[in-house]
Amino acid sequence: MPTHTVHIVKDEKRLRGVAREVLLSDIQTEKMRRMLAGMSASLAKESDGVALAAPQIGEPLRLFIVSGKVLARLARAAEAVSDAVFINPVLSKISREKQTVEEGCLSLRYLYGKVKRAAKVTLRAHDENGKKITRGASGLLAQIFQHEVDHLNGVLFIDKATDIIDIPPEKLSSL
Repeated sequence: MPTHTVHIVKDEKRLRGVAREVLLSDIQTEKMRRMLAGMSASLAKESDGVALAAPQIGEPLRLFIVSGKVLARLARAAEAVSDAVFINPVLSKISREKQTVEEGCLSLRYLYGKVKRAAKVTLRAHDENGKKITRGASGLLAQIFQHEVDHLNGVLFIDKATDIIDIPPEKLSSL
């Protein structure tokens, strides 16, 4: 099945809207499958990409994917893991404990900053088949969930970050 190429939106104005819920009847459509495949392909091209929200590719929909590479690393899995899809996600539990983490974004290239995030969260969503899922997370995965849900609400990490710096690729390679 051919997929269409999607490009990561760099225009901050297009990232500021609140994404709309995905109708459950739209989840298993061919259009949705093509979009998810395109998102996975785009994410795979980014060596430092861990997740991608639909607004980042110009689709104002409440969904995001998390890279299978990251999930495999977090689970210490020897075999490949598929990207995980989260449709209409809701953070249902957020720990009081906070941690300050380094963060960047594929849509705000080469900006990095420190963001205070909950150490643990629970996310409720639907998967790519429309099945309800609940997933607890801590550490990096909790950070990813919060960053991506922020995208769906038109919030960028730079809105919360301190110590924002710009490190272009030529500087990154010399660090």
